[in-house]
Amino acid sequence: MTTPPPFPDWDDARADSLDEPRQLLYRSNLLGSDLRITNYGGGNTSAKIMQVDPLTGAQVEVLWVKGSGGDLGSMKLDGFSTLYMDKLRALKTLYRGREHEDEMVAYLPHCTFNLNSRAASIDTPLHSSLPYRHVDHMHPDAVIAIAAMANSQAITQKVFEGSVGWMPWLRPGYELGQQLAAHDAAHPGLRGIVLGGHGLFSWGDSAKSCYENTVDLIDRAQRWLATERGARKVRVFGGARLEALPAADRDATLARVLPVLRGLSAEGSPKLLHVNTSDEVMAFVDSHDLEPLAALGTSCPDHFLRTKIRPLIVPESVYTLAGGDLRAALGELIATYRADYAAYYERCRRPTSPPLRDPNPVVLLLPRIGMITVARDKATARIAGEFYVNAINVMRESNAVDQYVGLPEQEAFDIEYWLLEEAKLQRMPKPKPMVGKVALVTGGAGGIGQAIARRILVDGGCVVLTDIDDEALQSVSADLAKAHGKDHVHGVRVDVTDEASVIASFARAALEFGGIDILVSNAGIASAAPLEDTTLELWNRNQDILAKGYFLVGREAFRQMKAQGTGGAIVVIASKNGMVASNQATAYCAAKAAEIQLSRSFALEGAPLGIRSNVVNPDAVIRGSKIWTGKWSEERAAANKVAEQDLEAFYRDRSMLKRSVLPEDIAEAAYFFAADHLSAKSTGNIVNVDAGNLAAFTR
Repeated sequence: MTTPPPFPDWDDARADSLDEPRQLLYRSNLLGSDLRITNYGGGNTSAKIMQVDPLTGAQVEVLWVKGSGGDLGSMKLDGFSTLYMDKLRALKTLYRGREHEDEMVAYLPHCTFNLNSRAASIDTPLHSSLPYRHVDHMHPDAVIAIAAMANSQAITQKVFEGSVGWMPWLRPGYELGQQLAAHDAAHPGLRGIVLGGHGLFSWGDSAKSCYENTVDLIDRAQRWLATERGARKVRVFGGARLEALPAADRDATLARVLPVLRGLSAEGSPKLLHVNTSDEVMAFVDSHDLEPLAALGTSCPDHFLRTKIRPLIVPESVYTLAGGDLRAALGELIATYRADYAAYYERCRRPTSPPLRDPNPVVLLLPRIGMITVARDKATARIAGEFYVNAINVMRESNAVDQYVGLPEQEAFDIEYWLLEEAKLQRMPKPKPMVGKVALVTGGAGGIGQAIARRILVDGGCVVLTDIDDEALQSVSADLAKAHGKDHVHGVRVDVTDEASVIASFARAALEFGGIDILVSNAGIASAAPLEDTTLELWNRNQDILAKGYFLVGREAFRQMKAQGTGGAIVVIASKNGMVASNQATAYCAAKAAEIQLSRSFALEGAPLGIRSNVVNPDAVIRGSKIWTGKWSEERAAANKVAEQDLEAFYRDRSMLKRSVLPEDIAEAAYFFAADHLSAKSTGNIVNVDAGNLAAFTR
């Protein structure tokens, strides 16, 4: 038997230096730091603390409890709701019975202490009803596995030897709070209560004793399950039925399948995909029990709220197809899932149920490949996958010892379409305009590339940043990820002149996000030389990077966008020099003119597919631009007969508007062409960002 690693230690020195609210926060963050204890965003903690009432100056008892929507591992002090305990206790006189329990939520704001704006969660009555100073409600896989067994009550008694109570499934809310309190009162001396199909409540007299009680109960459940599984010599999930594909074959398959899947899942709202090939996932998708267990659905409400009650299994006979055959077969599978989900809605809907939500699958399981999760944004897709791993862990442990059971369909529906859950969804802010969109930016480590990436990231998009300078790329990617979130940024070293490197970068984009919606072709160099001194090597270097490179990335973007079938935007960062030649820059000007003509060709072929292609022509972007760090600055100064340090002033004063052009100016123009909500009807166009140059006028 493998001994589970220990849970995080309680640091007495740190905890003793904190006041009671911050001890609660410390305990919450510690519990949330280990996914064996609770899943992301799941579970809640509370403490009943004596504080001075700001109105009366008297000492009053205040419930501090995790507010609606937060995550224990990352929350701050402002993530807690604070409520008067005397008012919460008084609510019992207003309770009209289970059929009216939802109306109790409207009373919670009237109990707010100290004008705290953090909304109280539906679990607040569960914490206020229990008599203990400190209460934890966790969703540990080990305990949920016991809670989801057919003989859960008897096994709970066996595991915890009577020190933990058991209650059958009941939806969280006021009624459950009353029943928890009644069960605890009827069974004095309990250390906690297991909720059937749901999770664990545990408590203590201090923050430390509560934490230690919680993790000890979870540890006991883990050890008991491991011992039982070992003694029974159970074959996990009925044993392996298939063998996982080698990583290279798996990734090649995913790079082909994911863009098609992403497009089919969009339905008017872009989606992002996340791939999980962890050991837990592979053991499940390659097992004999995959189909029957997946059909049972998940148990814990936190799981299916984020994953839907059931996944979609994509058989090998479908995902090994290609082209139109793949699209047709995958489309038929998804259409069947949608129809089944709509039928589930019709079977279970109440007269007051909210309208049918997105019927597309969130979790797709591919034998020999792994799991794909789909959501509006990358973080949500990733977290949905983490929740389904929790569900896999629960099914594995439950079936090893007893028999796993999911929630009854109607109960699952009533949670998923709960009016209170719908109200929470409606309170969420409107998504930013680039949420669900993915841009691949070449030359991403340079000043213009960084500025374009930031502009897209600010509005909620994701960026695949590419550059040939790996050191600069990693530094810029890390900075952008720190500012905008690790789920939003992925760096890939690419040589745009190397066909294999370009193809691999788009495969990587598919594996990270499912595909791309936007290509910003920005990688570049600059060179200058009199015509008679222009070597073939210099000419070829310009053509390789600025013409061949733009062709290769444009072609691969086009292929991926076509596979998705949802349109797209190609933005070519060319140059004023593509419109009007500069003295002693023949190779550069000719290559930039080729970029403009490439964009027009992309626009012609892309229009029937909804793929737009447009050009941004910068001029004299000196500050922050990498091309001015080489000989280009020296060469342009010599060609224009000015000192190198005076170049920016020279170009500024040469312009009609007498203004310097900055990377952020180019980013705004690129963003305009990238954004469907701004330029959906623009293709084959050119915007000059040069502060005004008469010779470069496009008409």
